[in-house]
Amino acid sequence: MSEARATRRQILARTGASAAAIAFTGAVTELFSGGPAVAAAGRRGYGPLVPDPAGLLDLPEGFRYRVLSREGDPLRSGEGSVPSNHDGMAAFAGRRGGVRLVRNHENRVTAAIPVPHVEGLVYDPMGKGGCTALELDGANRVLSERVALSGTAVNCAGGRTPWNTWLSCEETEDRAGTNGYTKDHGFVFEVDGADPRRTGAVPLTAMGRFQHEAIAIDPYCGVVYETEDAFDKPFGLFYRFLPNRPLGGTCSLRAGGALEAMRVPEVPDLSVIQRPGARFDGIEWVPVPDPSARQTPVRLQDFGPRGITHAQKLEGCYWSGECVYFVSSYARVAEGSGADHFGQVWRYDPRRRRLTLIVVFGPATDVHLPGESPDNITLAPDGGLMVCEDGNGAQHVFGLTRRGEVYAMARGRQTITPAATAAGGKPGAPEWGEFAGVTFAPDGHTMYVNCYTPGTTFAVTGPFAH
Repeated sequence: MSEARATRRQILARTGASAAAIAFTGAVTELFSGGPAVAAAGRRGYGPLVPDPAGLLDLPEGFRYRVLSREGDPLRSGEGSVPSNHDGMAAFAGRRGGVRLVRNHENRVTAAIPVPHVEGLVYDPMGKGGCTALELDGANRVLSERVALSGTAVNCAGGRTPWNTWLSCEETEDRAGTNGYTKDHGFVFEVDGADPRRTGAVPLTAMGRFQHEAIAIDPYCGVVYETEDAFDKPFGLFYRFLPNRPLGGTCSLRAGGALEAMRVPEVPDLSVIQRPGARFDGIEWVPVPDPSARQTPVRLQDFGPRGITHAQKLEGCYWSGECVYFVSSYARVAEGSGADHFGQVWRYDPRRRRLTLIVVFGPATDVHLPGESPDNITLAPDGGLMVCEDGNGAQHVFGLTRRGEVYAMARGRQTITPAATAAGGKPGAPEWGEFAGVTFAPDGHTMYVNCYTPGTTFAVTGPFAH
């Protein structure tokens, strides 16, 4: 979570978070390379947010939502309750014009509602995380909801494959014997939402054991790019996985491959790069000595006398055009980074072996999201981006146009009342569950997004193409 910025919050409260035109530093159009280009990409959003009478989700006029699933409700499969902590998610084409959602549950051992253990889908009997799959019809009515992976831990984000499965990432390095686990954690798992038993609960160990965040796959050659959101210094690395069976289809990643970490020559910490457009050629990829981190976490391993390049809060990752883009949500000197920023977006061009800093968000020039630092990020059907903020206070999904203008697309109104009370018996300050897993239906007509806590999955429809 990021620290709240009270003045910005006050502005949002007064304006209703509507059409916030914040100038970005950098070549914002680069973020949309390969994305759909339509007239709506130049507009300033869809107007001010309208307070929701039901107190769940504020949207612009003309938009509406449907609650698909809520934490604690019965799973339609009868396998138990909808688990806690809704996080990363992807949408796939379903049957007869419907949509299939595969959703992560970032459950630690303390999670209130674990992912139910279903025979054939359990990795570690002590793990409470995993994935669930929802089948929707063409009107976003839920036809089925079931467990797709269980017995894992801290399933944060991930990414889709070209063969329409989901790669679910564990954001932990806990070993067997830690927190009661019986197996090592920190792996990637492939999940087939249409037929979970086809993929089962098999860790893709060759892709590394570390605090995984997100992945993106080069659709031309099958290279898998991975971000690491390590919580302490030295921070995470940016990886690529060279599979032995590239683009081989479901379960092909089990054939193994080589894991490498990115080295930017003479740049040990990406946070110190502050100038948008800064370009680095001759990017190197260094073999990871021990991908399974049997003795030493990967980011602490010996990469030779020239070291390796680290970055704080490496999170979102996506492929667009011929490049992979990845996000550093923020960096703080007080926590060990070389410089402060409120978000970076980087582009790596594998053909040119070139890394470029595309956009910088930062308080010095007021070029940050109106709320907090960027986290989950996805291409939108109107030619722009949708970004989930990661911070305290009221939470938003923000849109970003090709012109660099930011607008509020959604605001959460669900509050979490802490169990503890302040002195004198008064309730503690409420908190807002952050957004996660924003994704669009294949036809672009529906935006799906999760509220992390209390776990809720929404389907949002409206004039996205206008």
